[in-house]
Amino acid sequence: MSQNNQFGQPVGDALPDWQPRPHPQRMTLAGRLCRLEPLGVQHAHDLFAAYQQAPDTRSWTWLLREPDADVESYARWVASVVDLQDPMHFAVIDRQSGLPVGTLALMRIDSKNGVIEVGHVHFSPRLSRTPMSTEAQWLLMRYAFETLGYRRYEWKCNSHNEPSRRAALRMGFQFEGRFRQALVIKGHNRDTDWFSIIDKEWPLVDQAMKKWLAADNFDADGKQRSTLESWRQAV
Repeated sequence: MSQNNQFGQPVGDALPDWQPRPHPQRMTLAGRLCRLEPLGVQHAHDLFAAYQQAPDTRSWTWLLREPDADVESYARWVASVVDLQDPMHFAVIDRQSGLPVGTLALMRIDSKNGVIEVGHVHFSPRLSRTPMSTEAQWLLMRYAFETLGYRRYEWKCNSHNEPSRRAALRMGFQFEGRFRQALVIKGHNRDTDWFSIIDKEWPLVDQAMKKWLAADNFDADGKQRSTLESWRQAV
């Protein structure tokens, strides 16, 4: 509930104990299906091979970069970002194969206000639309909310990127609005859609994700028994 100051003006909830949050660290985050580890040049060859399994380059449409022509080009890009503090890139490692199958990053890190964004999401066919992809997102969310104590976790995407919009809503992000003509990407206008999860919403999102990710939520063929959305409604 918003509070008022001495002039009767609404000024928002008081946060007398608020302190700036720590900056994320390059660390490994382990789950049942995958682990996240800091992106390194040692991942480049296998990641490039994983991306090459796609029948075309449509997964690059929404990225800021064009597809790399060869593994050497991709390795140079990886080398150029591994030491950045923002964005901080992570490789998603399939625990069964031990191979990297995609990347994502924490970015626009605002430790003073406790705001952080997930972005640079690039999942290969080995990861996209699998339970492992949801677990990868959950591991990064849990790190932001529970380990670092951030108040707000953001997701942004091109307004035309319907798969990304659906993914955000499926995982429990709230749509906040559209920033018109926010960017020029690859010679085209980009309207950007904003989504978020805030700290008071995290317990429900977390419980639902843990129930959905549990091994007994999947049959012998790996098909889900209950949807993630239904678990949020049930808890």
